[in-house]
Amino acid sequence: MVSAVQAAQEAARKAVESTYSGTLTVTEMKKDRDAGSKLTKTGPVVVLEDQPCRLSFETLRSAIQTDTAAAVTQITKLFVSPDVVIRPGSRITVTQDNVTADYTRSGVPAVYPTHQEIVLELFKEYG
Repeated sequence: MVSAVQAAQEAARKAVESTYSGTLTVTEMKKDRDAGSKLTKTGPVVVLEDQPCRLSFETLRSAIQTDTAAAVTQITKLFVSPDVVIRPGSRITVTQDNVTADYTRSGVPAVYPTHQEIVLELFKEYG
């Protein structure tokens, strides 16, 4: 039997997921043993594909004004299912509004019953 709280959370989750207009692919560096050469190599491996998501962008202006201009910082936040696990250091490729960009997770995700929010930064290279 579904409680009223669970029913409300499921309805809220469906509402949040209805806003997802993008998809993501997660790529991790993994060790793989070549059967022929018996050598172990490390390389990128796709661990999740076509996961619905949404990017949100927030622009922050610094309170410190310099002689030339105020500093501007953009925060990119990923909204995705709370069931998805994205490990630190993974490359997260997001396509939304016909734009594709590579990001990496920055910090610990905020996980809620309806979604999780992950602050992203542009992907530079595997560390």
